[in-house]
Amino acid sequence: MSDAPLPEIDFWFSIGSTYTYLSVMRLPDLAAKTGITFNWRPFSVRAIMIEQKNIPFVGKPARTAHMWRDIARRAPYYGLSPKIPAPYPLENFDLTNQVAILAAQEGWVQDYTRATYQRWFEHGEPAGSDPNLSTSLNAIGQDPARVIPAAQTEFCLSAYTQATNQARDLGIFGAPSFIVGSELFWGDDRIEDAVDWAYAQQAVS
Repeated sequence: MSDAPLPEIDFWFSIGSTYTYLSVMRLPDLAAKTGITFNWRPFSVRAIMIEQKNIPFVGKPARTAHMWRDIARRAPYYGLSPKIPAPYPLENFDLTNQVAILAAQEGWVQDYTRATYQRWFEHGEPAGSDPNLSTSLNAIGQDPARVIPAAQTEFCLSAYTQATNQARDLGIFGAPSFIVGSELFWGDDRIEDAVDWAYAQQAVS
């Protein structure tokens, strides 16, 4: 048996991206199935998209309707039952992602992200706002009275900015995105491609 370490993939996401719901809800099972380690990396995709003048759904009803229908079609393949459409866009986009930044630093980002997406898409509670925010934190054993103020400190704000700058430097322009070495795979429907690439690169290294 090979002693080579299993591949890793950096999973760049923003809570607020609709298609990211599909990724965060199926990623743990995919990690267990493939042996891949996914490093969860929150950032502000909104900041990057605004810079690029890329606002995909505002004022675009046909595209918005297709997005919701696409998610509704794909969700059953992953055993998911979202209530479509979910509240969108998020009023507290930055706060929910600042909490994710803190969660990444403290080691509970996966649990938090999945909990808040589940309440957003399956219970109709917008991420980053109560009751979603406090309920999601309580459900994973985190104290909202501690977490929410901590996520709004200069330390977390700086870390949020740094993460977004790093994503920009990597050429990331949307979420979810998956980075394998120097290769970028964009979109939930590219996860398997990223996994295949990671194992192919390991085989030739």
